[in-house]
Amino acid sequence: MGQPCITLRQISAGHLDSRLNWREHVDVRVKKAENLLWASRRAYGVAWGPGPRVVHWLYVSIIRPAITFASLVWWPGCQTASTKKKLSKIQRLACLEIKGMRTTPTNTVEALICLPPLEFVVQSEARSTAHRLWSMGCWSYLHPNRRHSSILRQLQQPDPVFNMGVDVTRPAFNLEPKYRVTMLTREDWIRGTGAPPVVKGLVWFADGSRMRGGPGRCLWAICKKKAQLFPR
Repeated sequence: MGQPCITLRQISAGHLDSRLNWREHVDVRVKKAENLLWASRRAYGVAWGPGPRVVHWLYVSIIRPAITFASLVWWPGCQTASTKKKLSKIQRLACLEIKGMRTTPTNTVEALICLPPLEFVVQSEARSTAHRLWSMGCWSYLHPNRRHSSILRQLQQPDPVFNMGVDVTRPAFNLEPKYRVTMLTREDWIRGTGAPPVVKGLVWFADGSRMRGGPGRCLWAICKKKAQLFPR
C-alpha cells in the first residue's frame, strides 16, 4: 500500500488542503479573530472603559490584520458565499462592539463607522501586495492567469496606471562590516606611545576617556596625517 495522502498541512501563510479551497484556513482565521474580540471585550463595557474610537482602532489595527494576513495567497477563498458569510459574521461582531446597534443591518453599521466589507479588504490587501512585489521585480509570471496569481492581471487590465511602478527601493543587505573597531585599554595608552595605531582610513577616538580630570567632551578624527577636533 502507498503512503496516505496528506489532506491538510499548516504553513506559515495558513492552512493548505488538497483542493486549495482555503476553507479550513478561513475557519482558523475567523476563530482567531473571534477569540481576540472576546478577549478585548474584557477591557471595556457599556458604561466604562475606552470609547468607540479606541475600539475601532483596536479592530482595524490588531484584529483585522490577523484575518488578512497572507491574503495574497488565499484571497480566492473569499469568492464563495459561505466564506463571505463567515467574514460578515466576524465583522458584524466587531460592529456591535464598536457601535452597539444590535437591530441595525450589518451593511448600515459598516457604512456608519467606515468599515468596508471584509472580503473587499482581503482583496485590497492582496492587490496592494501584488503591485508592490511586481514593482520591486519579485513577482513570478509562472502562472499569471491561475488562482491567486491572477490578482495582478485583474488589477492592471482595467486601469493602465497600475502598469507603472511605485517609488520603492529593493533593500540590499550588506552584513560584512567595512571597518574595524579597536578598543585600547588604559594600560595600552600609558605603556605605549600614546598615539592610536597606524591604519588606513579614518581613526576616531574620544579625548580623555575617563581620566582623573573627568571624562572627555570631544571627538578626534585623524585623516591624512591631520587631526580634526569635533566638540560635543
